[in-house]
Amino acid sequence: MFPIPTLPETKHGMTFLDNGTLPNMEERVIAAIKTCYDPEIPVDIYELGLMYKVEVKPDNSIFAEMTLTSPNCPSAGTLPGEVEDRLRDIDGVSSAMVDVVFEPTWDKAMMSEVALLELGFM
Repeated sequence: MFPIPTLPETKHGMTFLDNGTLPNMEERVIAAIKTCYDPEIPVDIYELGLMYKVEVKPDNSIFAEMTLTSPNCPSAGTLPGEVEDRLRDIDGVSSAMVDVVFEPTWDKAMMSEVALLELGFM
């Protein structure tokens, strides 16, 4: 279960907000997001720390905020749509919308230890 909206929890830089209507949604969202990759980097976008916020609304729709490694990322035209598609595919989700934001600016400090190891930064 996600924490209540007044006390968001952050994991790998991603804040989850939930209305409590879908059990195990946090795990299903993370699993879906982990299937998305920046084509130039061999690490999924969850481990890269590109997802900032996921909110499950009372109608079981999902709103998410993500960023890109840079505003000029070649994947800018496709990656957010791919994330939306993966979120829509989760059982029980009525719709999904992904907004791309650039605040805070992404940097490698947002990457998980898994990503840092995979990319040779540790």
